[in-house]
Amino acid sequence: MSTLIDEKIRRLTPAMAGMRMSPDEFDAVRDWAGDYNYELVQGVLVVVPPPSEGERGPNELLGYWLLGYKEHHPQGAALDYTLPENMIKSPDSRRRADRAIWTGLGRLPNAQEDPPSIAVEFVSAGKRSVRRDYVDKRNEYMAVGLQEYWIIDRFRRQMTVYRREGDEIIELVIPEDEVYSTLLLPGFQVDLAKLLAIADALDTKRRRRARRG
Repeated sequence: MSTLIDEKIRRLTPAMAGMRMSPDEFDAVRDWAGDYNYELVQGVLVVVPPPSEGERGPNELLGYWLLGYKEHHPQGAALDYTLPENMIKSPDSRRRADRAIWTGLGRLPNAQEDPPSIAVEFVSAGKRSVRRDYVDKRNEYMAVGLQEYWIIDRFRRQMTVYRREGDEIIELVIPEDEVYSTLLLPGFQVDLAKLLAIADALDTKRRRRARRG
């Protein structure tokens, strides 16, 4: 490989979208331009816009609930840890999950090596994002052995859960007015209405700022 290519791979930029890379080359990069997210999808570099306020807000709230559960709930030891914006590895891809949740290890995870038990995505606007979250990431996450995949969709006003039960993957759809519980986190509940409410509030503020110019 030429020196010029070597220099380019040391830093990722949006202009490099579509470039072919190996997982080892992607993993070796330590410098990323701008606020974009960079993913490797079947050996191709993909540049994803940063999450919006309507995604970051409910993600922060979910993280707050999870850490509160770990610290204060009688069964909180079931949660090893949780992190936002964590990379999930498959043989030819590197996908950035909005939130990763580790259970069952009995220790603090190595976020770069230990696959999470649960991945969470907050759906972005646009048809391409919907397919990425509902189809592509679902297939990749379940293929590498995750136990559950949560898709929180403020546009459809629902949460979709893909859950491993034996050799089968079960799909559950939780409407806005219900909560979700999982055996992986006994006693923990995802209050979907509250997550959607904070997303709505932040989206409204963003639209008002945009109108004011």
